[in-house]
Amino acid sequence: MTKTIIITGASDGIGEAAAAELVRGGHTVVVVGRSASKTEAVATKLGVPFYVADFADLSQVRTLAAELLAAYPRIDVLANNAGGIMGERALTVDGNEKTFQVNHLAPFLLTTLLMPALVAGRATVIQTASRAAYAFGRFNIDDLQNATSYAPQRAYGNGKLANILFTRELQRRFGDQGINAVSFHPGVVGTSFASDTTHVMRFFYHSPLKRLFTISPEKGADQLVWLAQGTPGSTFEPGAYYESRAIATKVKPEMYDDELARVLWEKSEALVAQTS
Repeated sequence: MTKTIIITGASDGIGEAAAAELVRGGHTVVVVGRSASKTEAVATKLGVPFYVADFADLSQVRTLAAELLAAYPRIDVLANNAGGIMGERALTVDGNEKTFQVNHLAPFLLTTLLMPALVAGRATVIQTASRAAYAFGRFNIDDLQNATSYAPQRAYGNGKLANILFTRELQRRFGDQGINAVSFHPGVVGTSFASDTTHVMRFFYHSPLKRLFTISPEKGADQLVWLAQGTPGSTFEPGAYYESRAIATKVKPEMYDDELARVLWEKSEALVAQTS
């Protein structure tokens, strides 16, 4: 079955590789990226439509959602793939800590705004999470803005843990309306990841060492493509977090804390309402 698939963070890396593979599979793919020039180049190469939005500005996310709803009243797959690790703590134009907003709050807003089209398509909603949630996450529901003990890797880990919690709560709230939410760890992928950070990760991702411990974007995109083309309940279990096409076993208790997921949703709703 041909699907309409929206992929954010598709101007390079995992998003671009997944888009290319899904186009080859005959699907209608729409790419979204932060850089106008890079996103347009990918779209032109693949022959697909594109949209541009900077997730550090929630007004751009709202505009993106409105444009997508107008063009695609039925969406079969939304892949929330955009994200990244940042440098020193900084606030966005919306007043939120940048790592938290780009990795969680912006995709939360986009998903909830697109809900009419997602419900119409009984959509699969995919979150590109990360094992960083396990390795670096020190989640404090009362400090979502990472105001205390800030470190780039901790803020990133918390953002990825938020992706996993969002997946669970999205499934709980909208599963009976046909939504199928799932998150996954793509592996350590050799992309432009960490280009905006001062953290030591920048050195590993942008030096000759990159070849020693990273996989290709194509391999990193494997699970995204698998989930996008898959059948919920058969290919994957809705609400779950995957690594290497299997439900992850190396997890923190917080990742499956349904009460924490509920509170995160409510706090996220309140934060995006402040900028509407």
